[in-house]
Amino acid sequence: MNIAVVRFPGSNADWDALHAARDVLGADARYVFHLESSLGEADAVIVPGGFSYGDYLRPGAIACFSPIVPALRAFAERGGPILGICNGFQILTELGLLPGALTRNRQLRFECRDVWVRAEGRGPFTPAEGTVLRLPIAHADGRYHCDAQTLAELEDSGRIAFRYCSPAGEVTEDHPVNPNGSAGNVAGVYNERLNVMGMMPHPERSAEEILGNVDGLQIFESLRRHLSGACG
Repeated sequence: MNIAVVRFPGSNADWDALHAARDVLGADARYVFHLESSLGEADAVIVPGGFSYGDYLRPGAIACFSPIVPALRAFAERGGPILGICNGFQILTELGLLPGALTRNRQLRFECRDVWVRAEGRGPFTPAEGTVLRLPIAHADGRYHCDAQTLAELEDSGRIAFRYCSPAGEVTEDHPVNPNGSAGNVAGVYNERLNVMGMMPHPERSAEEILGNVDGLQIFESLRRHLSGACG
């Protein structure tokens, strides 16, 4: 199981993602720099969090012009699983690999704390439907936005991967359950082929006992099950 972690100037969760994939999950994980033009023999790709290119213009916008982008697009088109976390989610929406956009939080402030999300969509990165996870967030532009038709299509096709919820799994629009004002309490979405997923919470920062929380490991274990089935 070979996982590529794409690094951009300003990435700051790249080590966390590499550590979770390599040292916790046990995958053969490595960095791929934004100036490279190939993902190598990757079975899956992680686009990690941070502030690519300083979030100039808007988060993820400049990263779209990096040399690695054609390889990312081609990998997605072949059905390869891609996970975008936080800034990685922003990059994937800017690339058009995921619908919608991530905008400034409703409270107009940086949100950095644990939240709860409920798994809904079926795909390579989601555990059983209804699973509630406690995951950390750290973002100022995490408010998911799309038009009403797109949101309805996401709901009807099972492409909403995670929704913000209470610890009991109840979905309400009120803060702090919905920490950023995301439409439909969306915390993560899939593309049409269900192989590309973006999420604002950080599963890589809650994937081992030393951190006091292993809920995020379920997302990486879901990927391992998916790849094991694909290879088996």
